[in-house]
Amino acid sequence: MKSTLLIRLTSLVLALSLLSPLAAMPVAAQGACWDNSAIQAALAEGRIQPVAAVLSREGIDPSTEVLSVKVCEQGGGPVYVLAVLEANGQARNLTLSAQ
Repeated sequence: MKSTLLIRLTSLVLALSLLSPLAAMPVAAQGACWDNSAIQAALAEGRIQPVAAVLSREGIDPSTEVLSVKVCEQGGGPVYVLAVLEANGQARNLTLSAQ
């Protein structure tokens, strides 16, 4: 039990350390990111797909834990910028089309 908790905590620390460079990037490099109300409006209007649908479409393992979600403009369209923690404890960042 203690080793499982230690593994999860270590994975979370690793995931947060992976997010630091993303947070430090200038907004211009990331593209213009949306606030929560813009994301909710786009979801309600069908302009973007829900995160779960996008993860399923991309074949991401359902046991993958989403740690953070952003929607940013990139390449002329909205993308999800996700920090995820996989079942094996590996943390990574994903950029997936939100449409």
